[in-house]
Amino acid sequence: MIDTSLKLYSLLLLAWVSALPGSVFATEYIYRDLIGNTLPPQKCAARAEAEASAADEYNLKKHARIFCESQGYGWHVEQRKSAGKLVCEECGDRDRFHCHMEDVVVQCKRIKPGSVGLIPGRG
Repeated sequence: MIDTSLKLYSLLLLAWVSALPGSVFATEYIYRDLIGNTLPPQKCAARAEAEASAADEYNLKKHARIFCESQGYGWHVEQRKSAGKLVCEECGDRDRFHCHMEDVVVQCKRIKPGSVGLIPGRG
């Protein structure tokens, strides 16, 4: 008796879930592409060292996150589309440089308002 009712309940639940529209479980996102420049370090360094630190993966990830978070609450990095181009400027000392990346392209995403049941009576 219990085993039969459990099977019937499971079958009804499966039929009900499959009858729901597919968008009920899908989260919709808003995407935005941003272009920005990383900041040069405060200290001057030898050219090779300055170029390496400017193109460092950690540095690029950190600035990509900052670019997206500057858009407001809920914005996150989806992907980095381009690392940009390396630009170096000579400091006052000879053979010392400040380097940074220009035109870094980042795609940011945010959950579309109302797509996950945040507004009562909708969706």
